[in-house]
Amino acid sequence: MQKKFSLLLICVLTMCIFALAACGDTTDETTLPEGEQEQAGSEQSEDADAEAEAESEGAVEEKGVLLMATTTSTDDTGLLDYLAPLFQEDTGWTLEWTAVGTGAALQLGMDGEADVLLVHAKAREEQFVADGYGVERFPVMYNDFVIVGPTDGAIAVSSDINAVFQQILDESLSFVSRGDDSGTHTKETGIWEALGLDYESNPNYVSAGAGMGDTLTMADELQAYCLSDRGTWLSRQADFPTMSIICEGDSNLLNQYGVIAVNPEQWPETNIEGANAFIEWICSDEVQALIAEYGVDQYGEPLFFPNAGSDQ
Repeated sequence: MQKKFSLLLICVLTMCIFALAACGDTTDETTLPEGEQEQAGSEQSEDADAEAEAESEGAVEEKGVLLMATTTSTDDTGLLDYLAPLFQEDTGWTLEWTAVGTGAALQLGMDGEADVLLVHAKAREEQFVADGYGVERFPVMYNDFVIVGPTDGAIAVSSDINAVFQQILDESLSFVSRGDDSGTHTKETGIWEALGLDYESNPNYVSAGAGMGDTLTMADELQAYCLSDRGTWLSRQADFPTMSIICEGDSNLLNQYGVIAVNPEQWPETNIEGANAFIEWICSDEVQALIAEYGVDQYGEPLFFPNAGSDQ
């Protein structure tokens, strides 16, 4: 009797162990029919493959650093901060730049310390290419120069730059020049010279030797007049509530920007691949459209007007 009881107990315990094991198995294989298990596994694998392929197609290989020498206006307006991440995303090149006057930017190119230039003094840019330092000049965009000064100052609002400059000299009005061999400085001195006016005879003519933002600050402090590119003025005008545009719209105030790759025949180590990629990119229809929109939301008008492919 005792043996039968022991055997019965062993059987009961064995059945309980199998039952517990069955209850503890909660994998998909016990909850899905075999056909559905295979289908689910296949779908998961396909989703993972599709996700990996999408990530691979969207990624652009990192290619290195492209060094640019440019004028302060492309930096002060925030244009390069806006474009650089998009350029990297599209091409893989990381854009780094030095913002100085156009003269200093051209010198950086002549010294082989930049791969590409984005500047605004057309005659000097063409000479840079003619001298063998640049490969070719391409127009990119333009805005214009304006004369800004005290809103309640002596000069009435005008569209005649000749008359404004003549009045500044005749009345010895305070004028702050960038004085830094930049494109803006070149434009300003060119206007004085074209008029045959000796601006240095004005005792209130001040040479700042500084970028556009600092020159505007000095002009504001002195309640003086100065020549500014429109883009920098629009981006900074909120800082100068007692100043406004005094002269604009004169045909002599056009401000054209060009892009040039530094010549690898002069500097074999220059990044000509990256420079050509940037020129093609910034002159493309897609990026030209981005330039046309830049500043509109914040200032009510664009800071630059694209014109790649023109003869400017």
